[in-house]
Amino acid sequence: MPKPQQQLSKVLSKLDVFVLSIGAMLGWGWVVLSESWLTSAGSMGTLIAFIIGGLLVTFVGLTYAELASAMPKVGGEHAYVHRAMGDKAAFVASWAITLGYVSVVAFEAVALPTVIEYIFPNYQVGYLWTIAGWDVYLSWVLVGVGGTLFVIAINYFGLKPAAKVQVVLTFSIILVGLMLIFGSAVGGDSANFQPLFVNGATGIMAVLIMVPFLFIGFDVIPQTAEEANVPRRDIGKLLIISVLCAIAFYILIAIGVALALNNSALANTELATADAMTALFGSPFFGNLLVVAGVAGIMTSWNAFIIGGSRVMYAMANSGMLPAWFGHLHPKYKTPSNAIIFIGALAAVSPLLGRPALVWFVDSGGPAIVIAYLFVAISFIILRKREPQMERPYKAGRTTIVGWIALVLSIGFLVIYSPGMPAALTGPEWAIFCGWFLIGLYFFIQMIRDKYRDHAEGENQHIS
Repeated sequence: MPKPQQQLSKVLSKLDVFVLSIGAMLGWGWVVLSESWLTSAGSMGTLIAFIIGGLLVTFVGLTYAELASAMPKVGGEHAYVHRAMGDKAAFVASWAITLGYVSVVAFEAVALPTVIEYIFPNYQVGYLWTIAGWDVYLSWVLVGVGGTLFVIAINYFGLKPAAKVQVVLTFSIILVGLMLIFGSAVGGDSANFQPLFVNGATGIMAVLIMVPFLFIGFDVIPQTAEEANVPRRDIGKLLIISVLCAIAFYILIAIGVALALNNSALANTELATADAMTALFGSPFFGNLLVVAGVAGIMTSWNAFIIGGSRVMYAMANSGMLPAWFGHLHPKYKTPSNAIIFIGALAAVSPLLGRPALVWFVDSGGPAIVIAYLFVAISFIILRKREPQMERPYKAGRTTIVGWIALVLSIGFLVIYSPGMPAALTGPEWAIFCGWFLIGLYFFIQMIRDKYRDHAEGENQHIS
């Protein structure tokens, strides 16, 4: 697997970098999953889950902020873990975060036809099959495929155009989200906060396992750091600010929906956030307006994670961990075009699994994301001890305590996903997770063989 040596272009401004991150984290989950949060854990249980999850993301984000400012290299986690722990650990962390990105991209390809169904409930034609009790129609699949092709095209033709699209769409999401938040503050009913808890700790964990998936996105900043025309210290600052903004947004949306809809309404809704908007403003127009913002969220996440995933695969190819094909840089547009096409192709087939795949992608991507977080936390601690003089324009505290907290929280989240736990993964989720790492095992073995062969050739040349 030869290493392609090519150069990315520095085209991203501070605004571009911030909006890529915040847009990735907001996405579509706040529209489609709010009913699941509140019925699984209750209003207070949902808030507790987001506070605990927010702590994980904040401390992990601090380790990323320091390492991204110290090593503004394409691939993010790939560069940090490689420097701290070597090839093998870097491969595992990079492959894990790639599954996280791919799971989000696939999720959005299923989410788009779901939201179109809310606006046009009778557009399904061309029955294909039934999966997990849900009928899959050709028209439904084609909407997801069409959206995928659009996002692939945006990213294929350059990062800067993709960033401009991200700015417009992200501000649209924030504006409509604020309408819901302020509307609930004025027109909501505190009695709707009941029940405060559903299923106790089990309910909280059911929401908690979604949190890593919902907040993945801040690490798009490290992925694109090499393409950011931004001072290194500001990279770390922008990352942390985007994390805190996203945590606040999700908590306020959960409160807004809880204030707007009572338990009976939640039990009979398909898109609780949109129905909450309708109830607060007294017109279906506002519910549809929120759904349009949801479409914008789908596009921002879709866009950001094709960017992030393609950069990780590009970095892995440059390190000899994946075939050189993934490291091809388009000669004109300076984008990792082959990696973009590969991830887009995976997204294009995901609508064939139907709406049940939304939860499968959320839950299977979660542990992969946390594995990457764990490796970054360990790398943070190792590099603090081994390379104390390394330049760190943004420093996350004087000691390694931030890294240790991130490490402990990451391990705690991995335990929640484990078999036997109340929120353990199901069969389809394990199939996606294990299938991805089996594919990774093939590339891992190839990487080891190639490096062993290169080492042996080097030794032979030295002897001769």
